[in-house]
Amino acid sequence: MFFTIPTLLTWARIVAIPLIVGVFYLPIAWTIEARNLVATVLFVVTALTDWLDGYLARKLDQTSAFGAFLDPVADKFLVCASLLVLVHLDRCNALLALVIIGREIAISSLREWMAQIGASKSVAVHMLGKWKTTMQMVAIPFLLFNGLLFGLVDTHLWGTWLLVIAAVLTIWSMVYYLQKAIPEIRAKAR
Repeated sequence: MFFTIPTLLTWARIVAIPLIVGVFYLPIAWTIEARNLVATVLFVVTALTDWLDGYLARKLDQTSAFGAFLDPVADKFLVCASLLVLVHLDRCNALLALVIIGREIAISSLREWMAQIGASKSVAVHMLGKWKTTMQMVAIPFLLFNGLLFGLVDTHLWGTWLLVIAAVLTIWSMVYYLQKAIPEIRAKAR
């Protein structure tokens, strides 16, 4: 099911990533504030399609194995690309970005390996992973905006703290998945 409405929304999320990145690097005569606002709006709209594609897949009975594969890949691309931009703009600590991106690579690899040994259910998505993703999807637009929201909210400060919380949840969820996988790995090694 490559061309269902939910899958097309997921593809749109992937296509939007170069647009978000390009806002900061294309030779456009915008102020940094305008770039920040455009990137933030693009990110928020793109992130909302993550919820929408899942909702529509269930509502329209258009769930598929391909969609279940592509959806988290799109999320990981979006988060990783945005974090790299934020590190380059000096709005995000490189260590935080490394923890989050490293975990994504490690857990994706673990899931692939567990699928190969027939134990993918032991590393199925858990609520910790969902909280981690939610925290990232809230922190990143704050850091992209990088200013005062409504003249009151220092989005850089809030985004930084939310990203720290996301990094903690990232490590916690990685430990959780590893704890679930280790017994399966030991059993297959015998």
